[in-house]
Amino acid sequence: MAWNLDSSRPIYAQIAELVRLDIISGLYAPGTKLPSVRELAAQAKVNPNTMQKALAELERTGLVHSMRTSGRFITEDTEMIQRMKEDLAEDQIREFLEKMSGMGFKPQDTLAFIERILKEDQS
Repeated sequence: MAWNLDSSRPIYAQIAELVRLDIISGLYAPGTKLPSVRELAAQAKVNPNTMQKALAELERTGLVHSMRTSGRFITEDTEMIQRMKEDLAEDQIREFLEKMSGMGFKPQDTLAFIERILKEDQS
């Protein structure tokens, strides 16, 4: 995992977002155990308290759950993971469409660009 963190936003929020992306992209399979807080903090080069806060945020969403003596695990609720994946995709598409609209493109023009690029990529 690439820990590209910047100071413009809270670090714990960025970490939570990166781990969430790893979960919904399948890097961490449902039901698997996450590395320990200390291991993840060392990888990300952050304070363990920051990592703890990020993981607590993921627990709050239900994406991760902890078992007292065994550590933290990814949810086994694949439908929840799929919904989060689709929600994130929808957010990205809406953001893209807003940018295209801001440049003066109509939805049908944007769609034509996407179709052209997809055809080029298939060639």
